[in-house]
Amino acid sequence: MRARFALIIAGLMPLWPALAQRAQLPRKGRTFEKSAPRSFDVVRKLPRKRPMEELVLPPSPLQVLLEHERAFERPVQPLPEDRLVRLVRPAQGTTPIGPLALTPAQPYDVLPRPALSATLALTTFVIPPARGIDDSVPNRWRIRFPQWQRYDNAALDTVYAKERRLDPFNRNVLKGDYPILGRRNFLNITAVSESSVDMRRVPVPSVPSSDRAGEFGFFGNGNEFAMQQNFRLSFDLFRGSAGFQPVDWEVRITPEFNVNYLRARENGLVLIDVRQGTGRVDGSAGLQEAFIEKRLGTNSTASFRRKRDADDNGSAYFDFTSVRFGIQRFTSDFRGFIFSDEQPGTRLFGTFHNNVFQYNLAYFNMLEKDANSGLNRWRHRNQSVYAANLYWNDFLTNGYNLNFSALYNNDQPTFLVDKNGFLVRPAPVGNPVPHKIRAAYAGISGDGHIGRINVSHTFYQAFGRDSFNPLPASKNPQHINAQLAALELAYEKDWMTWKTSFFYTSGDGDINDGRARGFDAIVPNQQFAGGGFLGNANLADRGLINNLFLGGGTNFLNRSPIPLTGTGLTLFGVNSFIPSMRAGLFEGQSNFINPGILLANAGFDAKVTPKLRGTVNVNYARFMRTEVLEAALFQSRIRHGIGVDSGFGAQYRPLLNDNIVITGGFGALFPSDGFKNIYNGRVLYSGFVNVRLVF
Repeated sequence: MRARFALIIAGLMPLWPALAQRAQLPRKGRTFEKSAPRSFDVVRKLPRKRPMEELVLPPSPLQVLLEHERAFERPVQPLPEDRLVRLVRPAQGTTPIGPLALTPAQPYDVLPRPALSATLALTTFVIPPARGIDDSVPNRWRIRFPQWQRYDNAALDTVYAKERRLDPFNRNVLKGDYPILGRRNFLNITAVSESSVDMRRVPVPSVPSSDRAGEFGFFGNGNEFAMQQNFRLSFDLFRGSAGFQPVDWEVRITPEFNVNYLRARENGLVLIDVRQGTGRVDGSAGLQEAFIEKRLGTNSTASFRRKRDADDNGSAYFDFTSVRFGIQRFTSDFRGFIFSDEQPGTRLFGTFHNNVFQYNLAYFNMLEKDANSGLNRWRHRNQSVYAANLYWNDFLTNGYNLNFSALYNNDQPTFLVDKNGFLVRPAPVGNPVPHKIRAAYAGISGDGHIGRINVSHTFYQAFGRDSFNPLPASKNPQHINAQLAALELAYEKDWMTWKTSFFYTSGDGDINDGRARGFDAIVPNQQFAGGGFLGNANLADRGLINNLFLGGGTNFLNRSPIPLTGTGLTLFGVNSFIPSMRAGLFEGQSNFINPGILLANAGFDAKVTPKLRGTVNVNYARFMRTEVLEAALFQSRIRHGIGVDSGFGAQYRPLLNDNIVITGGFGALFPSDGFKNIYNGRVLYSGFVNVRLVF
């Protein structure tokens, strides 16, 4: 009896903790829930078009193949005596059994069971034809997806994008989403329409044949109205999937068409013939890109091994070397300080060391530019430019990049009168004699961020020789020794970016000492201190700045050309803060006898919404030296102050992309004492609206 009781106690021991916990529930203030659990509604329900159980999708190719295999029933396994029948020799006088017919439900390797006979002969086997199953590999670019929408509102979420020929946002054979020929050859067509309207007031002279009778002032009415329409088409045919590795080869052709209109208030400004009036309508066409690119190979030690397949370039990081021949776009540094243009040439470029280093070796044989549109003309200007640069990404710290640049400009003596009748080479001042310029540039630039601070800086040293400059009284050559320095610091916080900039170019203080100390560039397109708002400064090092923007920014100095009245020279050209005193905007030669500039900038950029952004910039500028201005204008005691240049702009993207971009801005220059000595005290301004449509 005691033994049974002990066994019962031992059996209940594992249940003791559970019973003890249940007994303590009333003491702990908890009671059992006897009712059914309550159901809660989902906080947020998406308006589905149909329940998931009602959704019927077409069968996949794998399901179709499985159903086809199941259609053939597995036959009955043959009996042992059936296997022995084939080993029995036929009796004399009997006829062997011929091939037996197969039914569709039986496989080809098993014959149907015939009637058994002792005189059966060996069966004659016949190999049937192969099954009619399509085992070809489908084109992976043309896989069709079912037409299915997750929600009632088609704008909420599109699961499977359709193919539309005229829609660049969906799969499109014209935008390189599908191969145009074979499986590796693609075509990308880009069409750009750009419309600009500008209104400005610049200082202009009043010529003897004034547009208004009775006007005797030295300075005339400087109000101008300009319109410009550009159409740019680009046809890009390439081989290879550029999203995964550099293209094998590429052919690109980009023609551009321009129509421009200018209305001034004084004669002799738009055309040298005062009888032509104050208005001008002009059109031109130019071939801006026409090149062939070929990838030569890889830049790694793995290039000496055998290729695994056709897409193997020998490097896991796709370091490569390519050559490009023809009219192409090239920018020598991050912000386009020295050279940014579309010119015919040869360029060797590539990457190495896991894309840490990027290099360019380029030669350009320059074309003439149209005076009114800036497009290429089919005429050589006897000027050659050599460029070499090296980008060092993540230098010392992640996100900070260096650029080492070396350029050489060989500009031969030429004579040119532009299509408007103005002399641009040589410069129509002093003793206008054609001369040769050989100038070299060596510079280092940095762009990126160090911690929370965005940093961009540049320093260039120019040296060389100008065979003859029209301003000095001496006919001796000028030895070039000039400098450029720029620094920009920016701090980003949420949607705001605060920045400050400094820009400096050296000036010439003595034009007769045989030394040209004023800095000038080759073809500048400076995205700095308020410039580059229309373009993308981050793409400058890849040569993607559009140099046809009138200044590319919002401030007055880097957008509107300012003529040096009475000389035929331009003090400030578009896209540049350098007071170079060139003749013409696009066709003049570099001039290293100029006053130089010192500029300080404070700016603010704001991303107001994902569709709207704005910028505000205030610059204070002054000349470094004014002796060259006094010699050119035959005027003494010109001071250094230029004035305060302020500007603001806004850019709106209604589709949250760059296919439709509307940009507007306004800039004003409040002259200081030096600018008043040259011109007058009137406030100068410029306003613009730009509409860009891209397919």
